[in-house]
Amino acid sequence: PDHPRLPVILRAIQHCGVDSRHFTRPLNSPTVTGNADVHERTTAAFEDCLAMATDAATRAITAAGLHPDQIDTIVTSHATGWAVPNLDVHLIHALGLRPTTRRIPMTTLACAGGAQSLIRAADQITARPDDVVLVVVTEALSTTYNHADTTVPSMIYKALFGDSAAAAIVTGHQLEPGFRIDDTFEYWLPGSLDRYQGRIDKAGVHFDSDRRAPTTAGQAIPAVLNWLGGDTLLDFAVIHPGSPGIIHDVATAVGLDDVDAHHSYASLADNGNLGGAAVLDILARTHTTPPHDDAQGLLVAFGPGFTTAALRGTWAL
Repeated sequence: PDHPRLPVILRAIQHCGVDSRHFTRPLNSPTVTGNADVHERTTAAFEDCLAMATDAATRAITAAGLHPDQIDTIVTSHATGWAVPNLDVHLIHALGLRPTTRRIPMTTLACAGGAQSLIRAADQITARPDDVVLVVVTEALSTTYNHADTTVPSMIYKALFGDSAAAAIVTGHQLEPGFRIDDTFEYWLPGSLDRYQGRIDKAGVHFDSDRRAPTTAGQAIPAVLNWLGGDTLLDFAVIHPGSPGIIHDVATAVGLDDVDAHHSYASLADNGNLGGAAVLDILARTHTTPPHDDAQGLLVAFGPGFTTAALRGTWAL
């Protein structure tokens, strides 16, 4: 209550587009709003990420009408929690996947993790067309909250991030209506290493950004547009919900409007920013009101670095 810039923080929070969020642990737990140390926070984050990831992956496998022993490759992404062996190996055990399951584990991708995981899954399908790939993305972002972080960006993130896991099945042969990946794109914005970044100390993992961060997605968009080509007309987009401004700016840049991006806004309102899992949540929402057959779409997310991961595709009924 005595923060010198509290009015600025409250105004920003009121405009961040978030109505509700979900945490793995109670609000008053040491790893959410308390003073837990790095060991307690890291342990809690990985345990909770594994639990959420196991549930999400089980649901995805079941929804696709598959059995765990039919999974050939698992792609994982998480930036919260640390363990050796990593999440991929733990999930092979927890889900009962084959011991020969191929593994593509990724960490520290943060908000770009979902899109980047789908890109790696597409690469795997290109190399091994008959594979069935399980993508699992999870984050316990509440464990990055800390009383010591009182900068304006850190205070806003405390009202933005939520905990979650999401999973998807990627195959070379269509199992059900959905997003067919036609091309992928990865881009690092030169000179942007310090726009968004993680930091670790004895209190735990922290997420920092500088004053240029809110406009950085706009600086990366020209590269995405160049990749798409000037004559590309999109019918829908799955846009990472980093903020209402990011959603609006990306939608406008690719020739769409806020109505076309309503699933991104809804995900932000219902869940906050889920990190890498967010685009999978938005993709799931797109299934509830699917585009027409052969609709052209874009899935795009931005991560620390400043990195962009994007997929162009077609909705196949």
